[in-house]
Amino acid sequence: MAFGGVILFGAVLLALPFATVDGAATSLVDALFTATSAVCVTGLVVVDTGTHWTGFGQGVILGLIQVGGFGIMTMASLLALLISGRLRLRMQLTAQAETKSFGIGDVRKVLLGVAGTTLAVELTTAAILSLRLRFAYDYAIPDAVYHGVFHAISAFNNAGFGLHGDSLTQFATDPWITLPVAIAVILGGIGFPVLLELLRHRNRRRRTGHRTWSLHVKLTVVTTVALLLTGTVLTMALEWNNPGTLGPLHWAEKLLNGFFHSAMSRTAGFNAIDIGAMEASTLLLTCALMFIGGGSAGTAGGIKVTTFAVLAVAIVAETRGEPTTAILGRKLGPHVLRQALTVALLGVGLVISATMALLTVADEPFEGVLFEVISAFGTVGLSTGITADLPTIGHLIVIGLMFVGRIGPITLVSALALRERTRRYELPEERPVIG
Repeated sequence: MAFGGVILFGAVLLALPFATVDGAATSLVDALFTATSAVCVTGLVVVDTGTHWTGFGQGVILGLIQVGGFGIMTMASLLALLISGRLRLRMQLTAQAETKSFGIGDVRKVLLGVAGTTLAVELTTAAILSLRLRFAYDYAIPDAVYHGVFHAISAFNNAGFGLHGDSLTQFATDPWITLPVAIAVILGGIGFPVLLELLRHRNRRRRTGHRTWSLHVKLTVVTTVALLLTGTVLTMALEWNNPGTLGPLHWAEKLLNGFFHSAMSRTAGFNAIDIGAMEASTLLLTCALMFIGGGSAGTAGGIKVTTFAVLAVAIVAETRGEPTTAILGRKLGPHVLRQALTVALLGVGLVISATMALLTVADEPFEGVLFEVISAFGTVGLSTGITADLPTIGHLIVIGLMFVGRIGPITLVSALALRERTRRYELPEERPVIG
């Protein structure tokens, strides 16, 4: 309800005449699509951000991105904490659930940590981008600062909104633009619990000389690094000679853009090479990376890297005939496996259903539709260029996907279930044939 309310409020502001350059009111569906894409930090657009919206409209989008990436209830809790200096129990419980903090006593520290981390990363990224745009591309100082701040906030929140119609393709060979954006995306997408724990343990290691990471941090870091490397290598291999993407570039520039695309596929939405010109095999790889997404309780979408890792080790354990599932020296409980399986299968079901629906109402190729659906569900924002061409009903389907992808399938299903069901008896056990 909180996400829905903020989206509707943003849509009303974007539908106002003075939010557009030509002074004409944006259609309600287009305004709703843009507001949903911003709050759900997706980045899919039906109108060009840099030319359609005025400074007011772009400011609204930037505010929606920040609120959506930070978390609606996290933002509300932080504001209450800053104003009154305390939090009521219900708000503490809500903030604890959204930030994935483990104890009520940690909520205040977690909120301030999230706010400080967000501000530090965004300001650092904005400073680097602004200086580069000013001195390397002769942007006027106000324009350089504005573009730097806008893209820094969009990058850390994994939103993918940009002020250039071609995203970042004009900066494809400039590591001073692409690398800061990629690093901000990775830091935002890895998840606030991981970032805060890494910072705490860094300070603890300075004092004691010991480093102990929780299983969640280990899983997130290891899986994130593995996916980034895999995406980089496969993107370079598949697109090496493609004249529309990496073909004309030097090997170092191919490495840079392979890494950038791999990082952006993890729910960021910026692109430095033409997505529509990619090979079908690269699009399929990108779909897999988009579906997996980033870390929990961060600005990324997808089913999350921990879900993917848990399912992977469960498969390995089953094929080995092991009675329990273990990873990195820890045993996983049955409820963890059930939750991971639920998230993954709900995601697959939503993607298949939405793809069928869009293929029914839109005259677009299957590859483009599937890519668009997974991009919306994973709140990524990458597109082969069909977003604006979809009919109104298609835009509404994508809006629903972005919303569900941001709040999470389990959150939606739990909300619709209305109440927790308990059973006071056990049924007789019987084993069906599997496989």
